[in-house]
Amino acid sequence: MKPGLGRLLRCALAVALLALGAGCAGVKGDSTDLKTASDETAADKRAAIRLQLAVNYYREGQLTVALDEVKQAIAAAPDSAEAYGVRALIYAKMGEQGLAEESFQRALKLAPRNPDLSNNYGSYLCQQGHGAQAMPYFEMARKSALNQSPLNALLNAGSCSLKNKQYDAAERYLLDALRYDADHPTTNASLARVYFERRDYQRAGFFINRLQATAKPGTLPPDVMWLAIRIDRKLGDRDAETSMVTQLRRYHPASAEFAAFQRGAFDE
Repeated sequence: MKPGLGRLLRCALAVALLALGAGCAGVKGDSTDLKTASDETAADKRAAIRLQLAVNYYREGQLTVALDEVKQAIAAAPDSAEAYGVRALIYAKMGEQGLAEESFQRALKLAPRNPDLSNNYGSYLCQQGHGAQAMPYFEMARKSALNQSPLNALLNAGSCSLKNKQYDAAERYLLDALRYDADHPTTNASLARVYFERRDYQRAGFFINRLQATAKPGTLPPDVMWLAIRIDRKLGDRDAETSMVTQLRRYHPASAEFAAFQRGAFDE
């Protein structure tokens, strides 16, 4: 599962064991205490089951069914920030951006301190081409005391900065992400791309080699394989380049990256 989905869906999968809106953080209750399982009402339990089903259908790509399930979760628990957050993700996947935005805003109004909602909304904004607006949400997510691990927010902030060619910011976020998981494939691939764009090919090679050392054959996406090929060419490592070209040809022969290799577009 990509980082843009974040911990929100993982939390939703477990929500049947918790009071709806508790455990993930920040949904309002009737007192200053967080809800626990003993506080669950029958409506909470119905909503939790529906929300779990919605997440499962979302992951399977059955978006219409997922939307129907999350609507029933909201009907049972109208103040569930997690349900509105999942609905936002479903609408975004459907291409219904106005409805996705409305659902994100509703979720954040209900749980403004929820780091997963902030992280997911930041990812959504970046995907929509609003990178500058996305960054405060990533910052909020990574600095939140409710966030047990800011890795996803750091990765998303780094990827968004890289997408917007803000290489210094991308480097800062991604190097910070290394502290939480030095072998994370997205971190290493993104750092390799940062240094390649800076023409620091030695550092780019370091991170792409670390990625390849932990990746199973054929599991790298074509854009990462193409990046590795270009880095190896810059470093003059013909054996490594040939090996990666073989993999790109074998696993992604119809990709735009293999077409770029065939026309020799190494510097595009």
